[in-house]
Amino acid sequence: MTSTTWAVLGATGFVGSATVARLQADGQTVVPVSAPRLASGAHTVHHLLEQAGRLESVIDYLAESFAGAHVVVNAAGLAAPDQTHEESLLGANALLPVLVALAARRTSVRRVVHISSAAVQGDIDVLDETPAVRPFSPYSFSKALGESALLKLRRDWAAEPGGPAITALRATSVQGSGRRTTARLARFASSWLSSVAGDGSAPTPVTSVHALAEFVSRAGRHPGELPQVLLQPWEGATTASILRDAGRREPLHLPALLCRAAVDTGFAVSGLAGNRWHGLVRRLEVTWFGQRQVRGWAEEHGELPEPRITEVLRQAHLAAGRG
Repeated sequence: MTSTTWAVLGATGFVGSATVARLQADGQTVVPVSAPRLASGAHTVHHLLEQAGRLESVIDYLAESFAGAHVVVNAAGLAAPDQTHEESLLGANALLPVLVALAARRTSVRRVVHISSAAVQGDIDVLDETPAVRPFSPYSFSKALGESALLKLRRDWAAEPGGPAITALRATSVQGSGRRTTARLARFASSWLSSVAGDGSAPTPVTSVHALAEFVSRAGRHPGELPQVLLQPWEGATTASILRDAGRREPLHLPALLCRAAVDTGFAVSGLAGNRWHGLVRRLEVTWFGQRQVRGWAEEHGELPEPRITEVLRQAHLAAGRG
């Protein structure tokens, strides 16, 4: 695919706007599509697909919006790891992706790239590109359910000629200008609380929105078949390097056993409150201990994006007025 038309849902959002800018820089034609607001109470793939099948008017709207597009990118969704309102999370992160796929099937769309999240695999030792998920919060469950439903549709449509190929692209901990998560990271890294477990050499899946946008463009334009799951490539960051870049100071190096005890206690307390703070505790765990990931499809096929995380975090430090 050299010159194609792309329909992008969530084109004005954090990931969507970066994706649109990258696609246009790569000479692609982009059609922004407004994502409908949805809610869902479905907790299984079966019930999710049943609900989606009843929303003909939404499918029709999306299909009309996709007319003439070759690739659809779903960058819409609710990026709210701490939110507990399940119906809105499920509507945005599980139901919408299914409706996008059903609408794409009615058009000339050849490829659907759904922006998912590596959070679906939770605290797995090594993030990978398998369908295996271990959700730990309402947010990660909603993303995992959406992925599972899309992969079922991909399997069901595999033998049908002309249907769109569906890929779930798992974004990792994406940082960029204007994102509150990045501003909070810069404040934390600049404070006396800035800390890591051990020597800080553990790899961490903290990445830049620029690299994510480039990876979406590369994947969407790849001439061959894409796997059912893609993982955003590692940008070389470690637990200590991200804090040095975002705070311009050396973080405290805490005993790993002490950090592990604190994390385990946090999860236990959160569990007593209905997992209310699991997202927050998990972020602290990744900050201290990081998380490894496989090399994956991107490296195997020469589609690695340019690492930009150091640049992004240093800009965040300046934007926070730290000098």
